[in-house]
Amino acid sequence: MAFHRAVPNSVGRLGSLVEAFLPWLGLVVMALLVLALLRRSGIALLALLLPVATWTHLFGGLLLPGSAPGPHDLIVVQHNISDENTDPAGTARALAGAEPDLIALEELVPPALAVYAQTLASDYPYHAVRGTVGLWSKHPLTGARPVDIKPRQITESWSRGLRTVVHTPHGDIAAYVAHLPSVRIRASGLASSGRDESARLLGQAIAAENLKRVLLLGDLNGTVDDRGLTPLTSRLNTAARGFAFSFPEAFPLARIDQVMARSATVGHIRTLSATGSDHLPVLARVTLG
Repeated sequence: MAFHRAVPNSVGRLGSLVEAFLPWLGLVVMALLVLALLRRSGIALLALLLPVATWTHLFGGLLLPGSAPGPHDLIVVQHNISDENTDPAGTARALAGAEPDLIALEELVPPALAVYAQTLASDYPYHAVRGTVGLWSKHPLTGARPVDIKPRQITESWSRGLRTVVHTPHGDIAAYVAHLPSVRIRASGLASSGRDESARLLGQAIAAENLKRVLLLGDLNGTVDDRGLTPLTSRLNTAARGFAFSFPEAFPLARIDQVMARSATVGHIRTLSATGSDHLPVLARVTLG
């Protein structure tokens, strides 16, 4: 846990695979702790102090409750709605029911796109869609344009990046919505080269962003500990509170749906109830500095 960056990524991207499930290594420590108690071994209990302290240092803060909402906060929802979702209207109502300021969606496909636009229109009069990603907002949006994050290995039509400006009462924010390529666990290891290349392209776009405040919402197909997302996590703040494991919906093992920010703080993040998707929605509070 302490030296996960030392695990090499040259063979099968083993390092990224370990980092995708890094918090779950605490279960190994817990099993050893139970065994030490059953054996009544003082030496074993003493030896376990180090891994317990390491896990607490890395992840203990995520267990703390979030602070009370402040006057300069935005509530945002991020959700991969699934292109196989059979209840887009119900999904839209569920997301709007959380009363966020912004709703970012991925895997928007016709005719479901029209259903989301119609269902969200009354509460979210502003929206922008490019390709299969979109953003719905209570605040005006301008300058919407696609962001090219297509990796070279994909030859077919593919548009999964969006940039727009959100004009909030507390100032303008450059909002990015992205859906990075999927990763697969194979016999040869973790297949993530497309995701990693897409993350680099998105990181370059954010680095070139002129607006001071930046908000990134998306299905990034990686956790914040995964070194494949370093082009993003090195430039943006991540959630300070909450695990919010969002995938797979039936038994969430990792949070691959992310909310990140620059010149702003992502506070508590949590999941919402299941929709018709294979992901859980995540809701986060963003404090504008």
